[in-house]
Amino acid sequence: MGTNQSVFRGRLGRSTRAGAIAMVLAIVVGACGGGDSGGGAVESEDPIKITLHDWTGQLLTSNIMGAVLEEAGYNVELVQADYLAQFAGLETGDLTLAMEIWATTGQEALEASLATGKTLNYGEIGMVAREEWWYPEYMKERCPGLPDWEALKKCSAEFATAETAPKGRYLGGPVTWGGFDEERVDALGLDFEVVHAGTDAALFAELKAAYERKDPIVLWIYQPHWAPVKYKGEFVEFPPYSPECYNDPASGLTSKAYDCGKPVGPIWKAGWAGIGDKWPRAKTIIESFTLNNDEMGAMVAKVDLDGETVESVVDQWMTDNESRWKAWIGA
Repeated sequence: MGTNQSVFRGRLGRSTRAGAIAMVLAIVVGACGGGDSGGGAVESEDPIKITLHDWTGQLLTSNIMGAVLEEAGYNVELVQADYLAQFAGLETGDLTLAMEIWATTGQEALEASLATGKTLNYGEIGMVAREEWWYPEYMKERCPGLPDWEALKKCSAEFATAETAPKGRYLGGPVTWGGFDEERVDALGLDFEVVHAGTDAALFAELKAAYERKDPIVLWIYQPHWAPVKYKGEFVEFPPYSPECYNDPASGLTSKAYDCGKPVGPIWKAGWAGIGDKWPRAKTIIESFTLNNDEMGAMVAKVDLDGETVESVVDQWMTDNESRWKAWIGA
């Protein structure tokens, strides 16, 4: 899940703005409207509203999707929205499309929304997601038995900070990401305090600082991302995830829910159920859209490590993959 830049790509020019989660932004992309670079007429001039969240990969995915739809002639708005709370807007049609619903953290919210009949799953993006507790390799010397989660029960103090001592500290992602880490700590009897990073950028800044000093740290890491490639480390191996672990407290190791690891699975495209009726050709384009882990990891690294803007990386992707997205839009 990167930086909270928000990029708005338009035919008449491109601009970059910082976006806060709580702020709702609606910048119309493709102000000329009505044009059509693809193989069919634009069925409605109303904007297709794509949500933006607070990590670099999602901003890239959403901006690329917006750029592709714009090339097909559609009017697009990119709207800052909360990752889990966005489903209310998708169900009413006030928001149209969410490009990254991770099976690791968003599956329950997605399934609850799909059950209303007001949203649809528009398929996998093509990336496989993993989000879990992760530690640098040097921590294995201080906590023998890792990556087995039970090692954390014996050496939680090795992960303590001045603020959490004698408890260990687990550095989680922003609260809006979900993940049930507080519940997991409680269910498994881990002597850890969950501390949430305020932003994705802050999360990885702490990792960088700790890694350079070889300070103790265990934190939320996700894939696809550059961090597990740049830094040597491992994911904690919790008891395997099952739906029953989350939903049936009696089914797991303990009498509490969430006494297991997080699921591993696809990243979905989901949105308002009315897309196919209002913009049938756009629906086909959305369903055709794919990215893979390798290309996403490389793009995120360009932004987070090399200092390129989301805008420039999106533009380069559009240039390098012209035949690919033209096939999606039927051009």
